[in-house]
Amino acid sequence: MKRSVINAAILKATAFFGANGWTLPPAPRWDVTDFGLGDFRASGLVLVNLAEEAEYCEKLMYADRGQVTPSHTHQKKKEDIICRAGVLAVQLWKSDPWKEGAQDMMVLKVNGAPRNLASGDKLVLQAGERVTIEPGIWHEFWPESEQCIIGEVSTANDDLNDNFFSNNQTGRYAEIEEDEPALIRLLSDK
Repeated sequence: MKRSVINAAILKATAFFGANGWTLPPAPRWDVTDFGLGDFRASGLVLVNLAEEAEYCEKLMYADRGQVTPSHTHQKKKEDIICRAGVLAVQLWKSDPWKEGAQDMMVLKVNGAPRNLASGDKLVLQAGERVTIEPGIWHEFWPESEQCIIGEVSTANDDLNDNFFSNNQTGRYAEIEEDEPALIRLLSDK
């Protein structure tokens, strides 16, 4: 992923956050990723860590229409995915969607209330709506609006050891080609 693409994504996300009333904390920790797939427009996400504690974390994320966060699960992390602005689609599976298996029913909280869902169901969340994702539930999400702000409140986050993607070519961090100076140091920058 080119640094110029990362810089442009940070500027675009910052402008959309501001236009929607989200003031970032001083010196937030940023991440911009194409999930190692080499196509940020198709599989891309901008993330800002708002809180990082031993027990919990909070992230603010940004994506454009067409950008998918690929199917993945966590063994330890429980999270609420919240549509903060725009419209967000979240698809959920009880087991890895890339493998054959039973398409079981599951019960997840949507806006705090239990809801029966079939594995593979897609939820469409309007601004303010959320889904609670338990460890072991596979999920992917994308904006159905032109732009979307996505919130995440979760138990402690371990991006290096607790992200399991359906596609084994998918990774959490992008390889960066330095074609211009960085605007902001990313979590993955060494």
